[in-house]
Amino acid sequence: MIVRRMGVFAATLTVACSAALAGCGQTGPGGEGEGGASPGGTTAAVKAFDVNQVTRDQVKDGGLLRWGINEYPTNWNLNHVDGNLAMVKKVVDALMPSAFRSNEKGEISPNTDYVTAGKVTATSPKQVVTLTLNPRAKWSDGKPITWQDYEAQWKAMNGRDADYRVATTTGYQDIESVKKGRSDHEVVITFAKPFGDWQSLFIPLYPRGTNNTPEAFNNAWVNKIPVTAGPFKFVKFDQTAKTITVGRDDAWWGEKAKLDQIVFRALESDALVGAFTNGELDTFDVGPSAPDYQRAKNTTNAVVRQAAGPDFRHLTMNGGSAMLSDVKVRQAVAMGINRQVITQSDLQGLDWPIVLLNNHFFMNTQEGYQDNAGEIGTYNPERAKQLLDEAGWKLSGQTRKKDGKELNLRFVAPSGLQLTKSEAELVQNMLGQIGVKVTLQSVPSDDYFTKYIIPGNYDITAFSYVGTPFPVSSSYGQYANATKDSKGELQWNANLGRIGSAEIDKAMEAATAELDPAQAIVKANAADKLIWQAVNVLPLYQRPQNVAVKNTVANLGARGFYDLRYQDIGFVK
Repeated sequence: MIVRRMGVFAATLTVACSAALAGCGQTGPGGEGEGGASPGGTTAAVKAFDVNQVTRDQVKDGGLLRWGINEYPTNWNLNHVDGNLAMVKKVVDALMPSAFRSNEKGEISPNTDYVTAGKVTATSPKQVVTLTLNPRAKWSDGKPITWQDYEAQWKAMNGRDADYRVATTTGYQDIESVKKGRSDHEVVITFAKPFGDWQSLFIPLYPRGTNNTPEAFNNAWVNKIPVTAGPFKFVKFDQTAKTITVGRDDAWWGEKAKLDQIVFRALESDALVGAFTNGELDTFDVGPSAPDYQRAKNTTNAVVRQAAGPDFRHLTMNGGSAMLSDVKVRQAVAMGINRQVITQSDLQGLDWPIVLLNNHFFMNTQEGYQDNAGEIGTYNPERAKQLLDEAGWKLSGQTRKKDGKELNLRFVAPSGLQLTKSEAELVQNMLGQIGVKVTLQSVPSDDYFTKYIIPGNYDITAFSYVGTPFPVSSSYGQYANATKDSKGELQWNANLGRIGSAEIDKAMEAATAELDPAQAIVKANAADKLIWQAVNVLPLYQRPQNVAVKNTVANLGARGFYDLRYQDIGFVK
């Protein structure tokens, strides 16, 4: 899943020692074995980004890039809860507008292909932001990109009509109006209350036809990419080969794309490395898989590029599950899981610091990070047993029971991903020691999110959130309370753990409304402490960005906070 983070919380990514990921020598609850660096870490500096930067004049004109992805998405609206996936973003970033972009330091600036200027033009009596649009920018159907596209997206995303199945309403819900300025290419955005991360909005922007009705928003991009406005345009889907092809758009007004085409090919995770080593792919995301990392590193004429970024591995519990609806049970499960052992297992052999992540908003490498895990994040099986007893789940033989029902958690994992299978087996063993049974269920990777995780058809699972540099505002949706649609049904949107509260919402709103960066960090950490107590997402570690790339590929790799310029990607001369 992609979750977006940027703004006033600029990242500090220069890391000089392995323990610096937790503050150079800082340990978490339980001392060195629980929160500090462990054997297998590295003393090498962690890079902010590693993309083989090459100037455009050193990149060949033309060529086909074969890009491996680990699922074949169906909904291509990144703002929709079903389309809010990392694999969708990889494709959409080549095709769709974004108002702002980030450099490797997390510093935000207007994306001048679409927005030539963007700034706060008033703070009293209300915050006003004015965007000056590039008048050359247009959609692939020939229509100009104007203030009306921005207005339509705000109306779709602000949460006032819950029939729009949005991934998040953060920031959009704080806007009072979006109006025309001095021309169709000036957008005046007035906020009802301050929103510090205003630059996180309209990334990406979809055309007003997509956002005008819930029907179009929810369905117009299912197995279709009807309109684009980027250096590349959509060419075709091949459902049999599971490929998505995009090609250079000659109508693009910016710098011409170097590549002729990019073919994104979906394979099971365990098949990607084989395709790469066999020369069938030019790049794929290795992720935290030590065997694949070593195979990719040993591939002829290839390199694994590695960087720190706002991505983290975690376990998520489903509060909508009858077994996990009681917060005491979720807290017990958290205390019954030795996160350090799982982190050690996942990261061993990856040349990456083995350090726990004890914050839901800030990565270990970001300014503002502090350890808020407390008792919940500390491995304590005896306390876990006490909590389960208090919740009425009494040990009966090897497994706990209540009202004649067995405490049996279904751990859903995507097929072909050994990493999740190993995590599930470790959790199964750990929770078995406190009387909690865990049943493993492997499901097709293409169905994993859309048929299991997003609808809440699971008890516990593990995956990675892939972020951007806006810590709180882009993570807000993961922890926000449910809303009700026109039928009165709860809509959890991007909150896949289905656990929230008015108190958490209020704390996150205070953080996103704070315009002082230092105070915003304080308020974000206050919200984080509440999320730890509720036990929705149980963080494991900051995920290394490991991207295997043929060594002739330019301007592509482990990007950290850096937004790739797809028009610059290509092959070195």
